[in-house]
Order: sequence, then structure tokens, then C-alpha cells
Amino acid sequence: MLWKILSNTNKHSSRQSTTTATYMTTHDKHLPSPSPSPSSPPPPPPQIELVIDSTILKPDDHDGILIVIKGLVFPVLTRCHAGYFRITLSLCCQALLWKTLKDPPENAHAYRRMLGVFPSTAFLLLWSLSLLILASLSILYILRCALFSDMVKSEYLNHIGVNYLFAPSISWLLLLQSAPFFTPKTIYYLLLWWVFVVPIFVLDVKIYGQWFTKGKRILSTVANPASQLSVVGNFVGARAAAQMGWKESAMVMFALGMIHYLVVFVTLYQRMSENNCLPAMLRPVMFLFIAAPSMASLAWDSISGTFDFSSKMLFYLSLFLFLSLITRPNLFKKSMKKFNVVWWAYSYPLTVLALASTEYAQETKSSIAHLLMLLLSLLSVMVSIVLMVYTALNTNILLPPDDLYGPSVATMGPITISSVSSTVSSNSCLESSTS
Repeated sequence: MLWKILSNTNKHSSRQSTTTATYMTTHDKHLPSPSPSPSSPPPPPPQIELVIDSTILKPDDHDGILIVIKGLVFPVLTRCHAGYFRITLSLCCQALLWKTLKDPPENAHAYRRMLGVFPSTAFLLLWSLSLLILASLSILYILRCALFSDMVKSEYLNHIGVNYLFAPSISWLLLLQSAPFFTPKTIYYLLLWWVFVVPIFVLDVKIYGQWFTKGKRILSTVANPASQLSVVGNFVGARAAAQMGWKESAMVMFALGMIHYLVVFVTLYQRMSENNCLPAMLRPVMFLFIAAPSMASLAWDSISGTFDFSSKMLFYLSLFLFLSLITRPNLFKKSMKKFNVVWWAYSYPLTVLALASTEYAQETKSSIAHLLMLLLSLLSVMVSIVLMVYTALNTNILLPPDDLYGPSVATMGPITISSVSSTVSSNSCLESSTS
């Protein structure tokens, strides 16, 4: 037994030695043959070699920077819908109010002289701020139209968002009327008026044509308080044309706006509860009920040259609608739980009402009318200042990831470093796969 174990061990050892020898023989065949030792002198001592990494200077890094910029800018463009022009509507109209109040007429009432204490520097600062914000939003929205045309198309197809496509032109016309640098009789005023009125007229033809021919969107099914922005645009354009002396052009725009205002107003009064397509968070938009007749009264005042009976009737309608809204605070309770850009819908109608009250007080010259002008003007300024403060304190949520309160909903995540990194990595993978 012992002899068998020893014999097996010897066989295993011999197999290992044979395998090792075979491997070494095969491996040595591929090794280079040793070179003979050189007869030259010994090599110099080793030297330190400095290597500069050239990958830092690659031109491809510019593409990476561009991708990072896209990752930061594109989310802003996707969320910057036309509803953000509510801010410029309020600021530009507030600048127009301050311009009106800072120059009281001769033999003005004591209340009017009180409002004339607004310094010219404050008005210039407000006008410059309005210009800066309006220009910035306009550039962003132009980029949105160029890069995200599908989102702009979805805004146009939205029954609420389509009305805010009038807001940029209305804001520019209001800012033009409050400009401190040139008068309505200059050529610059005329050219800018055409630039800002043409988009309003094009949208009028498209939207009013659908209402008239009962196209895809019948007014009775899509009417909402924001629909009044379309007629407000006509009234603002008519007032600017009347200030230039273009009475016929002003009459055309005023007639177009007034007829459709009556149609929209009656439709909104008769709408059924099941056809109420305004979400609860957009209830501040109902203050546009005040803006349309107030701006109509101002437009007719500019056309006729006096605040006559027609202007007074429209102003009285605005006051009645204002009282109807402020006596129902529960209607806006849900929309006031969290700050949103929709809050700016309060400021613009109040400012237009204050502007109409100044013209009404100047025409009637009564103490009650001037007291009403004083109260409305102070209320308008106070609301605008509060909204500015709230907006400045909540800039981090000014562009929410899912803007449920705007006319269109953007379904993108929040703007964070991780989201930018993921965008960069995905774009890098896409570029590598296409190259």
C-alpha cells in the first residue's frame, strides 16, 4: 500500500516538471535574444522629464461649456411663458400713472397736488426698471419662440395662454406712452407704434376670426376672464394712436375692441358652471373685468378730447365691478396661499382704474372725485410695491419646476447642478454616439 502511494506521488511530480519545462521552452521562444553587452561608456544618470497635459487646452472643452450654458438657459426658456408679462403690464402701467401724477395741471385740486409730490427721479427709476424687465422678458420669449416653438404653439392652443400673447405688445405700448424722452408727435413714436400694434392686429384677425366663424374654439366654450386682454390691447393701441393725432386709426381699433368687448362680457356673464375653465389658482385674473372698461374710458377720452358721458359710463362700470370683486375675498382665498406670478394680475387693473379716476376727477373737479382718485392711486402704488417686495423675496420660486398657475404647464424638473450635470452627460453621450 505504501509502495502505491509513493509511486503515484512520483508520477504527479514528473508531470508537473514536464509541464513547467514545456511552458518555459515555449515562452522563451517569444523573448528577445539577449544582446551582447555594449563596449560603450555607461549611460548618463537619469533626468527628470516634465510632461504637460495637452488635454486641458483641447478646443472640445468649448463644446462642454456650451452644453453647460444650454443646461442652465434652456430650463428657464421652457418655463418662461407669456404669463410672466403680467409683471411688465403692471410696471409699465404704473410708470404711466406716475408720469400722469407728477405733472398736475394748473389750478389743480389739493388732493391732486398731494399726489404731485412724486419726484421725477423716482419716475425715471421706475421707467428704467420697467424697460429693463420688459426687454429681458422679450428677449427670453423670442428665444423661446425660436428654440421651443412647440411650447409656444401649445400656449396658442391653450384657451388661457393664448390671451397672454397680447401682453408683450400691450406692455410696450404702455411703456411708449410713458416714455420721458420723446413725444407722440415724433417719428420714433410712430414707428414703434406700428411695431407694437401689428402683432395685436394679427392676433385679432386670428382669434376673432375663430370666434366669428365658429372654428375650432367657439367663444362660448373657451371664454374666460383672460379673454379680455385681447380687447385691452385694442384700447391701448387706440389711445396711443389718438395721442399721435391719428383719430381714424384710433377709431378703428376702438370700434374693434368695443364690439368684441361687449361680446366677451356678455358671454362671461352667461357662462355655465360646467364651462368655467378658469382654475382656482388663476382667480386673480378676474380683476381684468376692471381693466377693460377702464382702458376703454381712457381711450375714448383721448379720441374725443374730453371725459364725456361715454367715458364716464365705462368708468362707472369699472367702479361697480371693482366693488363686486373686493366684497368677495373668499373667491381669491385659495389663490393667495402661496406666492405666484399670477398675483401681478391684481396690480395692472387697479392701476388702470386709478388712471381713469385721474381723468374723471380732472373733468368733474369735485372733492369726492379727487378723494376717490387719491385712494385708488395710493392703493395701486401700495399693491405694486408689495408685489415687488414679494417677488424680490421669492425669486427662487419665480420659475417653479411645474408651473401649474401659468397658462401652460412645463413638465421639467427643478434647475439644479445635478440636472445640469445629467444634461451635460446625456448630450456628451449623444455627441459621442453621433461622431
